[in-house]
Amino acid sequence: MSTTINAIRAGLIRGRIEFRQMVTTPQDLWNNVFPSLIYLVVMFFTRGTTVPGTDFSLGARTLPSLLGMVVVFSGVTTMMMALSVEREDGTLLRAKAVPGGMVGYLVGKIVLVATTTLANVAVILLPSLLFLDGLSVGSVTAWATLLGILVLGMIATLPAGALLGAMLNNPRNSGVVMLPLLGLVAISGIFYPADGFPGWLQAVAYAFPVYWLGLGMRSALLPDGMAAVESAGSWQHLETAGVLGAWAVAGLIVAPIVLRRMARRESGSTVAARRERALRHPA
Repeated sequence: MSTTINAIRAGLIRGRIEFRQMVTTPQDLWNNVFPSLIYLVVMFFTRGTTVPGTDFSLGARTLPSLLGMVVVFSGVTTMMMALSVEREDGTLLRAKAVPGGMVGYLVGKIVLVATTTLANVAVILLPSLLFLDGLSVGSVTAWATLLGILVLGMIATLPAGALLGAMLNNPRNSGVVMLPLLGLVAISGIFYPADGFPGWLQAVAYAFPVYWLGLGMRSALLPDGMAAVESAGSWQHLETAGVLGAWAVAGLIVAPIVLRRMARRESGSTVAARRERALRHPA
């Protein structure tokens, strides 16, 4: 027990240090903040456009959907790339050699990704409150719902990112995940209502967390009257909690098993082989 507790403490410290390094390194900070700044520009230039059939700002309607997308991309891609890159450079092998090292490593990555996600959400949300009208942010319920969706969304996506990172042998092959993820975003009602797509595409969207994170964020930040323009004509709170909860439970069960198997396969020879391949085929 003491080894696990010490590993968790070390992971919390590691995560805090990595986040501090990220925000104090100009290139890393820019790489993390730049997409959020682009989203802010989109919100600003769509603030005067209205949702078809209503007088509600399209920018205000898109904002919570973008926040949901940020949670997905941070949880999945950041965790996936961190695991994949640090398998290649030997970081995971060094963590494996220390008692409780893998636990500490994963806790550190969770802290890093979670804090980075919250920072990106703040970068988009707080300035948007200054120029977008119609957002329902004047009640404790709205903020509590927003926080609940954020936490549940991260629990649902972080294990998926860890699982993909454990399966991705080469970080240069991240396109095999990124392209389907971008396609999923396109059909999940982030920029265009999901009910405008064929039924089979809607079914695909409803099976993944992207749609439900966007819907949950909209239920937190938009007035109740905007539920009428959703596919089901309501915020579907139970369905949102159910789908995100199911993804969270499945990820928390499957990801540790895959990560343990991945860690057992790590050795000096496998790291050396990956380095040799990287030197032969630089990206």
